[in-house]
Amino acid sequence: MTLSFQTLGLSEAQLRVLGDLGFTDPTPIQVQAIPVLLEGRDVVGQAQTGTGKTAAFGLPLLHRLEQNNPDVQALILTPTRELAIQVAQALHSFRTESRVRVLPVYGGQSIERQLQRLERGVQVVVGTPGRVLDLLERGSLRLNGVRMLVLDEADEMLNMGFLPDVERILSQVPDARQTAFFSATLNNGMQQLIRRYLKEPVNVRVQTPKDAPVRITQVAYQLPRNVPKSRALLPILEVEDPEAAIIFVRTRQAAAELTSTLQAAGHSVDEYHGNLSQSQRERLLSRFRSSQVRWIVATDIAARGLDIDTLTHVVNYDLPDSLESYVHRIGRTGRAGREGRAITLVTSFERYKLRAIERHVGQTLEVLSLPTRAEVEAKNLEKFKTRIQEALSGERLASFLPLVAQLGGDGYDVQAIAAAALQLAYDGNRKPGDMALADELEPEQRSNGGSEGGRPRSSRPVPRVSRRS
Repeated sequence: MTLSFQTLGLSEAQLRVLGDLGFTDPTPIQVQAIPVLLEGRDVVGQAQTGTGKTAAFGLPLLHRLEQNNPDVQALILTPTRELAIQVAQALHSFRTESRVRVLPVYGGQSIERQLQRLERGVQVVVGTPGRVLDLLERGSLRLNGVRMLVLDEADEMLNMGFLPDVERILSQVPDARQTAFFSATLNNGMQQLIRRYLKEPVNVRVQTPKDAPVRITQVAYQLPRNVPKSRALLPILEVEDPEAAIIFVRTRQAAAELTSTLQAAGHSVDEYHGNLSQSQRERLLSRFRSSQVRWIVATDIAARGLDIDTLTHVVNYDLPDSLESYVHRIGRTGRAGREGRAITLVTSFERYKLRAIERHVGQTLEVLSLPTRAEVEAKNLEKFKTRIQEALSGERLASFLPLVAQLGGDGYDVQAIAAAALQLAYDGNRKPGDMALADELEPEQRSNGGSEGGRPRSSRPVPRVSRRS
């Protein structure tokens, strides 16, 4: 029997909201977790990012709220500000009553604003451990009425060193509460936390790491020796042509350096890392979502908590430190039923890491060679042809026809006029260093198994523009 949201025990009002939001069938984690949480039992949910965890705990949490009670009744802890904002937005959209107030609290935003919101009455607080503790110490946040506590991405909270903060917060929440931990992994630290703070929890597990989503195509590019990785990335991006991409690097310095390289090459890109203030992050994400910026170069702080449905590509510029991080990274794309593509750059010294990734996801990744000059040129010409086709049906075309007639009267062939105009437009459209980069990589590409097997490539002559006799 196919399960639906109607079979999980949610209220009619919640079902209507889900219908309005376009939710049709529940995900596996929702099927398993929602009924148990509605019963009031503690839950340990193990599932990766992008499996629907927020709805899995958020819908039961909202179902059990006393809507007329202005006290804080539910607390959700997240490791990052981005995830706190995302979860709060999701809960806000799941509400059946406007009286229910959800407040995200995190560092980087004015604490005065958060204090004012708490004073007016909030039923659900979603926050990072540091800011929650700050509000508790000020006496502005009171948890004595909390009936449900959720740790989202609990393993990441422990990895980031938040265990002491989490335990201090847990000590101020009533014992007679419902507790849910959601995590991608269950390491020793997680197991100890579960034994100390959960009561006979029901374990809910969704196996996704070894069953990578079919809507995400995963490929790897083998990089030639002695070619800087930042330079090798440029032809890959030219051929792949991501509409919206996150390029993952290991450090903030790497993010800044790679962003500068890509910007110098004429690409629409910006950096995203922990040194940015919260307002800077929010502005960048707003520009990214509205396509004002095509690509983001990010550290792993963006691997959790960012939910951008329109993301077409994830690029692993630097391989992650853990296999779980790889799955979290690529899970940023292929969302909301869309196709996604995950690209991993691999040096000759990292092939063993690629094999470990393949074992972990249960797939063999296609390994590609660095794109050749001919492939980059062909891709650029294909994009240019599309632009020409769009111009041919545009309104401005008529304004250029008199110029064509004038040149024709001077004795130039119409086809030659068109070719000359195309050449000028194409050369003006090329990004700085496109072909210089391809030329720089050609010798190395040939010596490392390039697609033409080491044969020298001949350049095509540029046709002359002839006049009619």
